[in-house]
Amino acid sequence: MVDARYLTDASDFKGWADRVIVAHDEAEVMEALREAVKTETPVTIAGAHTGLTGSAVPQGGWVISLEKFKKLEIEKGFARVGPGVSLLELRDAAAKTGQFYAPDPTEITASMGGTIATNASGSRSFMYGSTRRHVRALRVATMDGNVRWYRRGEAIDFDVPKLRIPDVRKTTAGYRLAPGMDWVDLFCGAEGTLGVVLEAEVALLPIPKDIFAGVIFFASDEDALNAVVAWRSVSELRMLEYADCYALEMLRTRYPEIPKQAKAVLLMEAEGDDVEGWEKRLTEARALVDASWFAVEAKDRERFRAFRHAMPELIIDTMRKRGFLNMGTDYAVPVAREREMLAYYRERLEKEMPDGFMIYGHIGDAHLHVNMLPKTEEQAKKSAELVKEFAAHAVELGGTVSAEHGLGRRKAGLLKLQYSEDEIEMMRAVKRRLDPGMLLGRGTLFGEGAL
Repeated sequence: MVDARYLTDASDFKGWADRVIVAHDEAEVMEALREAVKTETPVTIAGAHTGLTGSAVPQGGWVISLEKFKKLEIEKGFARVGPGVSLLELRDAAAKTGQFYAPDPTEITASMGGTIATNASGSRSFMYGSTRRHVRALRVATMDGNVRWYRRGEAIDFDVPKLRIPDVRKTTAGYRLAPGMDWVDLFCGAEGTLGVVLEAEVALLPIPKDIFAGVIFFASDEDALNAVVAWRSVSELRMLEYADCYALEMLRTRYPEIPKQAKAVLLMEAEGDDVEGWEKRLTEARALVDASWFAVEAKDRERFRAFRHAMPELIIDTMRKRGFLNMGTDYAVPVAREREMLAYYRERLEKEMPDGFMIYGHIGDAHLHVNMLPKTEEQAKKSAELVKEFAAHAVELGGTVSAEHGLGRRKAGLLKLQYSEDEIEMMRAVKRRLDPGMLLGRGTLFGEGAL
């Protein structure tokens, strides 16, 4: 019997498999891939199962788990990591040398392999961008029997078509294709459909001497949104996150000290010690300064990170108790269309899902997560319809149907909202070069999606 741990992810999406292979080394991975090609068996690559899109949840075939690939070597300016290393393990090891890994996906128990597969980002993407920007080299096995290192700057050795990229700060929907691109950019964000990452070399940066952080409450949503506009150009700002009144309502079950008058919150981090400058900005923004929380010490900033992470934790726990799949969005739009998208979300949700939603996320990047919290089958069906509707509207505004989570198997059907069939065929053609049997991650990206 297949262990149930390998048949679901954090969204509670369920799958099935004929076999699970927990590989201990590269040779075992290559042997499994050769056998899969010979028997024409689909293969799903798995790590920590913290994803929300089902890309690591098999729909038949075999699972190859890379959880045992735990190599972790810290050098000056970079680290060598196995795909089974968690963000937390890398963070703690790098900190001992005065360094840090800049991408900051919310779930720090996520595996490095998974974050590379999805080109994950997170709260610090406002300054540092996504995972792709920090990967120096990848050791990858492909289904055509090849395994080797691909280093940053090494151009792909076949013609790559130009695929239009939306004018957004973050996107990870489908393959990022452009003539002259390198291999590292191709594998990052491919959701485990082009190759198996066996090891990675990622950049590390010196830990800044001073960091000023705040959980800043506002008496109105409008004040919070105006603050975002005013602060977005501050060069020292590395994080700018948002949560609405419904998110605060849920958070109060865990943090009763949240001020009663708060209707929205911004979480920020800025490098440097310009405390006076921030005092002025906070006053001008009409923030609830006396009721807000501030920190300059690492231990206090960690409390703020836990506060931020409590939102998805509470959502996932709530939906599991109710017996429904997590229904969240991962769309980003051009910064200039941010308020327009937010207004659309609110108008439709207040009509269709009153008191059954919350909005939070990476507002600095015009990338907010809408989470619907259905209580009935009828509401769950409506939530699924809204996920698709919101995706289509994001594309209408020039946005993307996935900014950081990928599409996986659950949301694969959204790809055709952003790209034409001809453009999707360009992606399939690249996949066939590396995976002629279309076995790796079958159903991810190019499936119909289950939502």
